[in-house]
Amino acid sequence: MAGKRQEIKVHIPNEVKGGVYANNMVVQHTKEEFILDFLMVAPPEGTVNSRVIVSPGHMKRVHEALSENIKKYEDAFGSIRTAAEPKTFV
Repeated sequence: MAGKRQEIKVHIPNEVKGGVYANNMVVQHTKEEFILDFLMVAPPEGTVNSRVIVSPGHMKRVHEALSENIKKYEDAFGSIRTAAEPKTFV
């Protein structure tokens, strides 16, 4: 049945619930996928603490969801200033 939404219960394992902090991100892509590496950079080194690989179609939905949520955030709390690029880049 097209158009009918199915509710899916999502379980978050305990080791994932706290999340990880990232202060940098590197994005790469091929024709088939986008690769997002989230890093914690603390000079003199950085560590990839999460890698997310998604299809181009899903990446487009991620982009739209982020844009929509940034607009909602700014409507509620004011404009977000873009952070300066790190001086050391991985």
